[in-house]
Amino acid sequence: MKLTQLFEVTPHGGDVFVGDGHPYPWGGLYGGHIVTQALNAASQTVEGEFLPHSLRAYFIRRGDNTETVRYEVDRIRNGRSFVTRRVVARQANGAILNLEASYQAPENSPEVTVVSTPSNIPLPDSLPAADTWSEYFEQRDIPMDFVSADGRDGAGRLMAWYRTTEDFGSNQLLQRCALAYLSDDLPTGAVIRAVPELRAKWNTENAFFSASLDHTIWFHRDVDASQWHLYEMNCHAYLNGRGLAFGYVFAQDGTHVATVAQETLVRLRNDAK
Repeated sequence: MKLTQLFEVTPHGGDVFVGDGHPYPWGGLYGGHIVTQALNAASQTVEGEFLPHSLRAYFIRRGDNTETVRYEVDRIRNGRSFVTRRVVARQANGAILNLEASYQAPENSPEVTVVSTPSNIPLPDSLPAADTWSEYFEQRDIPMDFVSADGRDGAGRLMAWYRTTEDFGSNQLLQRCALAYLSDDLPTGAVIRAVPELRAKWNTENAFFSASLDHTIWFHRDVDASQWHLYEMNCHAYLNGRGLAFGYVFAQDGTHVATVAQETLVRLRNDAK
């Protein structure tokens, strides 16, 4: 199976689409999987010249990876420059995700970028391959003791290089789907690392209950997910068991291609040793 097949959704009458589940090591469905299929479902109702520039997803309940997922698309607005869609993802136990996505037709304008990749960052070829939970991407982790000369707001910084094992060529929809899929990997870890009481249990098996609550992506530029990209996440707040992680995605040449934010629930399990 290719990563493209994980993104696929099949028309099921009207603006309804169905996507397959996929087994993950921790059970349930990976949040990035559901977000990506929902984005792909919404995109099937949008004219080809429009590409997603942002999405916001709320995770409602845990998905069952042994079931298909039904994606119901609502065509909120078709404009000349922007298109808006809403998607509700459902399984047998009810809604599991609500996603809104906005699309824009290409437009020329000046460009301003004020966020840059961290200085002196180790390049992926200089780092060992990380053990990943999926055969669909490669990962190189930036050592946790690495200190950049650049300051960043937040705490618990996690950084890793990622690239997909599949090349999506000129298909920018699939390229952005791939970025969305990968973007759900680091936020929870950044929250855990930022909170001393959580960080103390970092290597303790079954120490945490965690769940993504919402996920936002802003796509700034075209992306080639088969090339190395640096994903950086920092925790900006932790209250009531909810941690807010915020970060960036950079191409290897330092180009800022996307910004990501996620609120995630992280609790210590009472039986954690």
